[in-house]
Amino acid sequence: MFTLRFMMTVLAVATLMTGPAAAQAAAGAQLAFGNAGYDSSLPIEITADTLTVDQQDGTAIFEGNVLIGQGDLRLTAALVRVEYGTAANDNNGEISRLLASGGVTLVNGSETAEAARAEYSLASGVITLTGSVLVTQGRSALSSESMTIDLDTGTGTMQGRVKTILQTGSN
Repeated sequence: MFTLRFMMTVLAVATLMTGPAAAQAAAGAQLAFGNAGYDSSLPIEITADTLTVDQQDGTAIFEGNVLIGQGDLRLTAALVRVEYGTAANDNNGEISRLLASGGVTLVNGSETAEAARAEYSLASGVITLTGSVLVTQGRSALSSESMTIDLDTGTGTMQGRVKTILQTGSN
């Protein structure tokens, strides 16, 4: 029978052998995601099958094969609601946040995150993914119910029954 100390040692060794992202995830559900110092002021390009704009509430709804690009960051989804600032809130009509749903996939460099929904706040540079989140980094995979990514620091925090699959050896 294995002791708790033996199991903890095996987990620690396996974690160290799989790379820094998996090590950080196993030790408190924090991991690196993308590059630190992401520039959220870069232009945002959006393509979709349809667009509906509501001038009254300052929103635009992109539907069907939505692809959003900003620098190295790519997000795809079935539907994305873009919320613009209005003159009343001193935002001068700039995008304040994006709300994506329906098969959301976020790619930043060689890392990918999938979820049911995503919210990107441009002011804070934070993306929150919710609903069956799956992150792949190389051969390692992590899953949870939600994940918050800080694009400025290049870090993410996963919450809600975090599961890590550690690949060891050369398989």
